[in-house]
Amino acid sequence: MVGEAAALRLGSTVAKAAAQMWLGGKRREQERTLDMAELIRLRVSGLRFQRGVQRQFEEMADAVYDRLAPFLEREFPGLEENSRRAVIDAVCDTFAAADLSDEAILAADARPAEIVRRLTGAACPPVGLGEAESRLYELLFAECVEYYVRIVRGLPVFEERALSELLARTTSLGAEIARVLQRLPDRSLFAPEGTDRDAEFRRRYLELVSTTLDEVELFRRTSDRAGAQVRLSVAYVSLRATGDEIRARREGARRALPLLRPDMSDWENSGGEGAGMRVEAALGGPARVLLRGEAGSGKTTLLRWLAITAARGAFTGELADWNGLTPVFVKLREYSGRALPTPEAMLDSVAGQITGVMPKAWVERQLADGRALLLIDGVDELLDAERRGVREWLRKLLAAYPEVRMVVTSRPAAAGADWLRREKFTALHLDRMAPPDLAAFVRQWHQAVRELGEELPCPVEELPRYEQSLLNSLKDRPHLQSLAGTPLLAAMLCAMHLNRGSQLPRDRMELYRNALHTLVHERDADRNVPSAVDSELSLGDKVVLLRDLAWRLSDNNRSEIALEQAALHVGQKLAGMRHLDSLQDGTTVLESLRDRSGILRSPTLGRLDFVHRTFQEYLAAEEAAEEDRIGNLIGRAHLDLWRETIIMAAGHANRPQREELLTGILDRAVAEPRWTRKLRLLAAACQETVPQLSEELAGRVDTAVETLLPARRESDPAQLAAVGTSLLRKMPKSLTELTEKAAVQTVRTVALIGGSEALGLLSSYVGDKRDRVVRQLIQSWSYFDPDPYADAVLSGIQLANHEVVVKYSGQLRALRRLAPTDVDIYFPLDDLGALRMLPPLHDLSLWSLTGEADLSLIPHMPDLDALALDGDAAFTHMEALERFTSLRHLAISVRNTSDLSSLRLAEKTTHLTLWDIHSGTDLTQCHTALSGLDRLYVWAADYSPVNLTALPAVPVLQLQEVDVRAWLETPGFKPPEVEHLMLMGCLLPDDRGSLDFPGVEVHIF
Repeated sequence: MVGEAAALRLGSTVAKAAAQMWLGGKRREQERTLDMAELIRLRVSGLRFQRGVQRQFEEMADAVYDRLAPFLEREFPGLEENSRRAVIDAVCDTFAAADLSDEAILAADARPAEIVRRLTGAACPPVGLGEAESRLYELLFAECVEYYVRIVRGLPVFEERALSELLARTTSLGAEIARVLQRLPDRSLFAPEGTDRDAEFRRRYLELVSTTLDEVELFRRTSDRAGAQVRLSVAYVSLRATGDEIRARREGARRALPLLRPDMSDWENSGGEGAGMRVEAALGGPARVLLRGEAGSGKTTLLRWLAITAARGAFTGELADWNGLTPVFVKLREYSGRALPTPEAMLDSVAGQITGVMPKAWVERQLADGRALLLIDGVDELLDAERRGVREWLRKLLAAYPEVRMVVTSRPAAAGADWLRREKFTALHLDRMAPPDLAAFVRQWHQAVRELGEELPCPVEELPRYEQSLLNSLKDRPHLQSLAGTPLLAAMLCAMHLNRGSQLPRDRMELYRNALHTLVHERDADRNVPSAVDSELSLGDKVVLLRDLAWRLSDNNRSEIALEQAALHVGQKLAGMRHLDSLQDGTTVLESLRDRSGILRSPTLGRLDFVHRTFQEYLAAEEAAEEDRIGNLIGRAHLDLWRETIIMAAGHANRPQREELLTGILDRAVAEPRWTRKLRLLAAACQETVPQLSEELAGRVDTAVETLLPARRESDPAQLAAVGTSLLRKMPKSLTELTEKAAVQTVRTVALIGGSEALGLLSSYVGDKRDRVVRQLIQSWSYFDPDPYADAVLSGIQLANHEVVVKYSGQLRALRRLAPTDVDIYFPLDDLGALRMLPPLHDLSLWSLTGEADLSLIPHMPDLDALALDGDAAFTHMEALERFTSLRHLAISVRNTSDLSSLRLAEKTTHLTLWDIHSGTDLTQCHTALSGLDRLYVWAADYSPVNLTALPAVPVLQLQEVDVRAWLETPGFKPPEVEHLMLMGCLLPDDRGSLDFPGVEVHIF
């Protein structure tokens, strides 16, 4: 059911209920099924009067429609049509059956919240709705009741009935007042006056978050309407994350999951497959996350998406439990140089317009109840001393509100993986986009810009052609794939392709330069925008002004400036531009740059910043080169905030300046042992942008790089890979002289650089027999196209004793000729028939099954010893497992499989793991299959109460995250028939004596 039709039906339902109130007040059973026209004909005499009454209530229905239509358009966009229809049916049925007579309304003092509580308490909850559906049902029902009450209170007849009710109450006025006083909320630290408005304010706040944060700047050319945005909820593309500390989700599984890395998959699978863990899945486990990512990797966009999705209660999958949380988005850049916000001030940047009517201590109550989702953005945008203050601020927040969920973002240089380890944060790193992710991004970007309509530089119907043309260019030009590895750069590349056809850049510096020229000047000048035609400022003039602003911000370690002060700086710069015919007003020019360039923006009233920090760094670097501030850069080379600026300054600089810059950095590396490693890495990274070095300086840089080799630390490969393919010439042709640890990091470094030269070098490492080195060579498959790597590297490795991880379907084709025995498949798989390409295996793990998984499609493997089946799939034909006659270990997620009666196990199956058991799981259905096991392992979903009384006798029963207290209180409880009962992370009774079962050894972990 589309949003408009649903809103119209709900509006008619509300209006009909109001008509019944107006026409009599008492609900007659036979009138419940009448439509409004029939009801009016029954209760109103006279055709003309009937038509007038009907028009009045139709207008009421339209008014409700006007409120609900946009609500339904933006809320819960992920719900399918049949789910939405079920919710609307449930709301209408509940509303039609409810007692909405004047007596019921007056009994609740005509307060919508009280009426909702009474009605929901009296009504049977709808059956068969999922979490998201139930949430939408509650929201819609509450909205409809509130509209109904406000309509009824406006009816003339209501005042008369309310007065009669009030007079009837005077005989017991004292008791009534006492009852009302008892109903008032307790006055305490967390429940002061005004808590009765909490729900109303929350709804208003979430609507504001959903609206104001649901926009994203796409780097594009527009027409006259400046600042056009597209919806983030349309443009958002799921990214992938590497867990710096991710442990296996299945600690009880036979083996742990490996860490996930980005890949280089084939482009035939550009529908979204690829390596790495989806960031939404990675966020779903830990309550506290430090999310690290390079410039432009999508950290802020991800936080905004989390905020608007939480505001709409539209999370699915791993984040479904986050529905109901209240998002609080804090931009740390706004607090540079001033105190970090108290809870009551945290809403200022997003909802400052309504904080004046916020109930006292509302934010504190959200935090204390564990209902807040605290999203802290931009640790790296503060000075080092200020970052220490952030850590202390977070520590105090968590001490006061330990249940709050929190995601904090930073660039890696500003916050290491262990920066918040003491605060028990899990560190995640946003990976660069692999080719499948890039293809998905390109498609989503072109889908999102459709909303710009006439503002596009081409007809909307031509967008598919541009989209496919860009995908073809990326496929055929690997350097562009590497260039567009972050959402920021990919968006710029998409816009440049749309605006300038085939003129795609060769490197990052050219991409920034072209994007700036297009955004700052060409998009308006080419389209004859009046403000651009009449302006005396050339492209060079505008860039000079922007460079000056960028340097002033960076020089003061700031990312924002007061608009008034920025206008003063622009005015001073304009005064020195003697070639201009007339004196330009600084405020007018600055406002024009902000409104038209797409580079500047006002994040809050009276403030100015660059739309992305990367543009500030690029322009500040150009200013440093233009004004010969090389000495200033050398003095700051050890500071994380200046790393990107210095790398790009090396690209902007002329030859003498480059020599001075790199010589100065290397001299400091010798003179200051504290910063030696960081400075040498910086000098190495500058090679990305410098076009040429003198022979002497190149030798010094090479020597500095050689001191960093071989890579030994976990963080070394990523930093060294930034040097590029030139580093491959310094890599050893053999690993025999290296320690195992250094050899592993060397393989990782070569793999991260990628390309045909790297592939050739890795093939020379194949003879190394050390276990960790071999594992790293196998894992590096994900960085290359599958077939060439399989032929050059994997074909020379004995895979029989090693686990092979498959991260996209293109790798499946190569597996048969490689003949591994142990395979883990991570990409989403909804057709088990695809496994027919696999060779016979000993171990097989499928971690991301989706849809309806027919187990009879798994090919027969006579030697299969261990099988793991996980994901969001509903399994069918479970009897097919019986044909794996050698299968000893089986692990299966039964979260979405309601019927377990068909489960059959082979005779040799002695170890069974059941994941995601919940209260609806009926283990009696598979009682026979569970008999004869040596060990049964049960992992509950979210500590669900599970009925285990029907379990058969088994020597070892292991329970993980089970509500044991509820199990002991189950009617008809009987002790388990086991020899060993192992309880891991379970909810246990206070009286441990209740766990003393005769003949059972209980082990608690």
